[in-house]
Amino acid sequence: MPRLISKRVTIIDVARSARVSYQTVSRVINSKPDVSDETRERVEAVIQELGYKPSVIARSLIQRRSYTVGVVTAGLKFIGPSLTLNGITQQADEKGYTLLLKELPSFDTNDIQDLVDSLLSRHVDGIIWAAPEIGENRKWIHERSIKLSIPIIFLSMQPIEGISVIDVDNYVGGQIATQHLIDCGYQKVGLISGPLDWWSARQRKLGWENVLINHQREITPRTWIEGNWSSSSGEKAFQLLLDQYPEMDAVFSANDQMALGALSYAYLHNIRIPQDIAVIGFDDIAEAKFFCPPLSTIKQDLLNLGYTAVNEIVNAIEKMREGNVWTANNILLAPQLIIRQSTVSGK
Repeated sequence: MPRLISKRVTIIDVARSARVSYQTVSRVINSKPDVSDETRERVEAVIQELGYKPSVIARSLIQRRSYTVGVVTAGLKFIGPSLTLNGITQQADEKGYTLLLKELPSFDTNDIQDLVDSLLSRHVDGIIWAAPEIGENRKWIHERSIKLSIPIIFLSMQPIEGISVIDVDNYVGGQIATQHLIDCGYQKVGLISGPLDWWSARQRKLGWENVLINHQREITPRTWIEGNWSSSSGEKAFQLLLDQYPEMDAVFSANDQMALGALSYAYLHNIRIPQDIAVIGFDDIAEAKFFCPPLSTIKQDLLNLGYTAVNEIVNAIEKMREGNVWTANNILLAPQLIIRQSTVSGK
């Protein structure tokens, strides 16, 4: 028996059934104001009745735009980049945009000309550069980004004049974490930093340093250890801190995964958390409240970072299409202190 294939409903079919021009149907679909309420209601009723679905390709051809945003990312095995991408994906869908994803082969890639050219050849309307700043992987910006004819927004990097950057305020997050430990009465606050070629790790460390300086607390090479974001590096760093800074009574771990390593080492060596040493992390990953004990941490809303990036790039695209000037904007999202039992007994 032959398979029946239903005919795709077109904008012409809607126009004929509603007894209007296809231009009027187009204005209704695109929410243009120059249509009477009666006509709009009639066209919308026909669209519903016929099950018409506007063609994205046709809309792109008519409006000379792709409704596509290029997204450049890296390190999706890490929680931060993957959560940010989730936020970008959800909000792009909400805004009616398709994503063209490009993943860098490594964080330190600076040879990006072919990648950018590939995005431009596919007529993306804008670019979200979601790969975090690490080492010198932003050297190319001054040579290339300001010459693009489409807007580009960077995430997780040091603010630069004339470049649009959106990030969580890692410096303030480091301050909040350290101040919380001070407010809880802890005297000797150590640090397990992230890898210091990451901009975010340097900012969190700087926040820790400045709070301790303000409270006239010790900051020397023996009071901190550099990790690499992994739980295993957090375990090793915690052990080294205990050896070289034995009077330490609290530690700020620059991410939750390294904090998990510290908690694991403490459990295996009968170190009570927080009675002997308090531990606070950074991220508020979904598992943090299930650590033993539940982990106090600094919440950075990476889904919101992705949402904000999409909202900003869409706003920039619309402004440029309307012939308006798009001004680069630096946005810092506020982190939030989450207090649990790893810093406060019985919390």
